Amino acid sequence: MDLADAPPALLVRRHLHVAGDWVDPADGGTIPVENPATGEIIGQVPAGTPADVDRAVAAARAAFPGWAATAPAERAAHLDRLHAALAARADEIARTVALELGTPLKLATRVQAGLPLTVLRSMVDLAAQPPAEETVGNSLVVREPVGVVGAITPWNYPLHQVVAKVAPALAAGCTVVLKPSELTPLTAYLLLDAVTEAGLPPGLVNLVPGTGPVVGEALAAHPDVDLVSFTGSTATGRRIAHLAADRIARVALELGGKSANVILADADLPTAVKVGVGNALLNSGQTCTAWTRMLVHRDRYAEALDLVTAAVAGYRPGDPFDPATRLGPLVSAAQAERVRGHVDRALADGARLVAGGPDAPLPPRGHFVAPTVFADVHPDSALAQEEVFGPVLAVIPFADTDEAVAIANNSRYGLAGAVWSADEEAAVAVARRLRTGQVDVNGGAFNPLAPFGGYKQSGLGRELGGYGVEEFTELKAIQR
Repeated sequence: MDLADAPPALLVRRHLHVAGDWVDPADGGTIPVENPATGEIIGQVPAGTPADVDRAVAAARAAFPGWAATAPAERAAHLDRLHAALAARADEIARTVALELGTPLKLATRVQAGLPLTVLRSMVDLAAQPPAEETVGNSLVVREPVGVVGAITPWNYPLHQVVAKVAPALAAGCTVVLKPSELTPLTAYLLLDAVTEAGLPPGLVNLVPGTGPVVGEALAAHPDVDLVSFTGSTATGRRIAHLAADRIARVALELGGKSANVILADADLPTAVKVGVGNALLNSGQTCTAWTRMLVHRDRYAEALDLVTAAVAGYRPGDPFDPATRLGPLVSAAQAERVRGHVDRALADGARLVAGGPDAPLPPRGHFVAPTVFADVHPDSALAQEEVFGPVLAVIPFADTDEAVAIANNSRYGLAGAVWSADEEAAVAVARRLRTGQVDVNGGAFNPLAPFGGYKQSGLGRELGGYGVEEFTELKAIQR
């Protein structure tokens, strides 16, 4: 499929979605949407304002009492219809993500379109369950929906990150005002098209596109927003938390990561390296859970570097709609420049370049950065400590398990990680020592019912599964 084959009707959106209707924004400002594979403008969305946020929050507040009182089975039926409407748009979703983010179409189909459907299906089942109640002494402890949720989502997984907030919020009985990233807003419109088709009650999900400093801050500071759920950078998460703290409002923050992939001496090295490289380069490295630090036992370090170099050579950058492409562009010129800056600094710091780098060949246009690997990276260096958010992998040797754990935990982040060993019990023992919210052992499969979230500066709260639904509830004790 050629880039120009995307349906033009998807590319220009002129309205907000408030109280069940497509409505005009408060003023005529617009935000252009770029195709990062070509640098061309492919569409536009409204630039929302604080007045638009006020309207959307009022609609969500008006819809909340009725939705909170809706029986679990009826909530589940609404979410089931939403799942069907969204599934019918899977091909559109994949093409739109490939256009506005640059994810290769095959990956966009499997992950960017497929994963949100998996998560939404899990929420259909969870929504049908009666709210948890517990008797503690003479108290009845119940969970109730928190109220109006402000959902502020990032550009790297533009539908998954939305569904991971909107679906559990609805399952819990909350209503939502959504602000998608201004870099990838078109995909969110497909969700609202599905919301409309599914016939969800007016005001349950409201959409206000716009920039973070305008719409995002207005939403975080709004007195009628009971909880702000944000995914993005740690710096922006800190700002969101400050705004919410000024009015003593709850936040759920899913922030940065610098995850370690610990490969012990007895591991299946070819498999560990292949999966590790794939994880580090997933979505062009624009993944918060990417295993961007590969820790390898010294006895197998040279062998691992040969395997890494061979694996990275298979990641060809190019047109997201070309079936041969395995690595798309970065989302913007600014992001590409930022990643190149990390590469230049790593070279200046003395890391050994073993693949890619600033002189590697790239497509003639678009925001591409070559898949790049550095060896002999010092655990305290900027490359080992800072989130690059691009296709850059740091390989670090270790002498024994204690040193591996120390290096892995030497980070202000704690979002994800991995451990590989022929002895699964030993691998699990190492996983327990890692200060991170999620650890995969020997390539353990993704579980949509498991809690997702981080330690330290990787955030607050959890998403997915029953834990994600609980994030959108309040506890009440009724003494009898």
